[in-house]
Amino acid sequence: MLSPSATDRQDTASSFDPGTAPAAETIAVIDFETTGMAGQGARATEIAAVLVSGGRIVGQYQSLMRSGAWVPPFIEQLTGISNAMLADAPPAEHVMHEVLAFTRGCPLVAHNAPFDRSFWRAEGALAGASEDPAHDEFACTLLLSRRLYPEAPNHKLGGLAEHHALPREGRAHRALSDALLTAHLLLRIQADVLARHPGPAIPDEADHGLLRRLQRLPRRRMERRLPADWR
Repeated sequence: MLSPSATDRQDTASSFDPGTAPAAETIAVIDFETTGMAGQGARATEIAAVLVSGGRIVGQYQSLMRSGAWVPPFIEQLTGISNAMLADAPPAEHVMHEVLAFTRGCPLVAHNAPFDRSFWRAEGALAGASEDPAHDEFACTLLLSRRLYPEAPNHKLGGLAEHHALPREGRAHRALSDALLTAHLLLRIQADVLARHPGPAIPDEADHGLLRRLQRLPRRRMERRLPADWR
């Protein structure tokens, strides 16, 4: 993992002390801000990764990223990220190598994971970064929340934050703020999975593999205790 000093600059924030991290699986929650949709040739403007392990947040990374892509006015209004800000940001390929190193060996989680997964793969490929097998599959807090919380008014990140009274740090539609909020949602999901489905069907830790299996289950299977052979 990167040390805090390895990304010590104004547009980047990171912290992780491997010596204090628990032995449990470490999951990386990621969030991108972008110039638009991946299928329309958009590029990333900012990325954040928040590490979760042992029921708590243990590290974070954030950086703007300069690709040369133009930020449309409505995106600037939404995110607060301007073309002027990106002019002084580190190159996108450099940022991707940093965040890939920071999350090495960690399975990935995102809210509405297909969106972030598409940019993760596209920006990593443009950076010429080697693939990490741990990053192959994403768990999605949007899919999980639909199965666990059908009573929620909606399953947008902001709506779920209000529904669960989750803490928000910073403004919405900035990568670190959204990644931290998603990390808090992930912790809530992990706790609720263990509380709702005790017994041999659920291991002691709601790990990444379990979350990925749960997000594929029909909702009706989540509304009752899972049988021991559900997997």
